[in-house]
Amino acid sequence: MKIRVGFGFDVHELRSEHPFVLGGVKLEHHAGAFGHSDADVLLHAICDALLGAANLRDIGYHFSNQDERWKGISSLTLLEECVLLLEEKGWRVGNIDAMICLEAPKINPHVLQMKENIAKAIGIIVDDISIKATTNEKLGFIGREEGVVAYAVCLIEKVQTIQV
Repeated sequence: MKIRVGFGFDVHELRSEHPFVLGGVKLEHHAGAFGHSDADVLLHAICDALLGAANLRDIGYHFSNQDERWKGISSLTLLEECVLLLEEKGWRVGNIDAMICLEAPKINPHVLQMKENIAKAIGIIVDDISIKATTNEKLGFIGREEGVVAYAVCLIEKVQTIQV
């Protein structure tokens, strides 16, 4: 069996009175991530990990922030599109491990829903997704709540075809 790993990273500015979407869940908070799409850093990091593992470049290449088709779009849709790109090349997702770095809000109450959203978009089971969070101990732009960061790694497997 052929396998590959991928790594993804994303960062977005936090803006007051802006929606905060993380893992496809809208969080209640005084500020939210700002970007061309819904600015879901968790899903963007996962997309980049998947695309990188399959040697398909990066999220910006496929979903340019200069393209109005992607303006305000749910990042769950972008994730589904990435999975289709992988499938076209004969890959399937094995697992995802992600880390979110932010001071607030606490995401623990939302992790299961995030995992369910991601599992549905990718077509894998919830147990194949790990989401963790940490603070930046009040240091830097994350500590000042000016931004949010996410990291993700993934494993993808080449789909075996049986020739008759």
